Amino acid sequence: MREEFIARFRPILNHFNVTEQQWRILRVLRFNEPMEPREICETCLFLSPSLAGVLARMEADGLVRKEKVESDLRRVLVYTTDKSKRLVDDAMPLISEQYRLLEDFVGADVLADLYRVLDRLSVLHGGDVPLVALPGSSDS
Repeated sequence: MREEFIARFRPILNHFNVTEQQWRILRVLRFNEPMEPREICETCLFLSPSLAGVLARMEADGLVRKEKVESDLRRVLVYTTDKSKRLVDDAMPLISEQYRLLEDFVGADVLADLYRVLDRLSVLHGGDVPLVALPGSSDS
């Protein structure tokens, strides 16, 4: 289901040369900057190890900049750049139009149901949902 949904947006993201992960980060940062990497992980539902690589590539591409917090040099703040602000501002109308086209196709009620399910699943992310015991494991 997620793949079918995101496939409608992938051509837009490809047009702007960003991945789905990069888009999620830029969209969140654009309206909530600065953020610490931990906050980005929590907001975008990323695992911390994967975020480090994504942010490094984004910094190399001029999409984000990082600054150490003067009062605690272990902490880092992530900011958008002028380039990424323009990218988000240019892409958002297309993303919004694609959402409108999806809503026209499936109906507002179905889309609202989908959002509710996705919200529920995001609450479960990293939660206490039990995992199936694998054959040969000590838990079986």
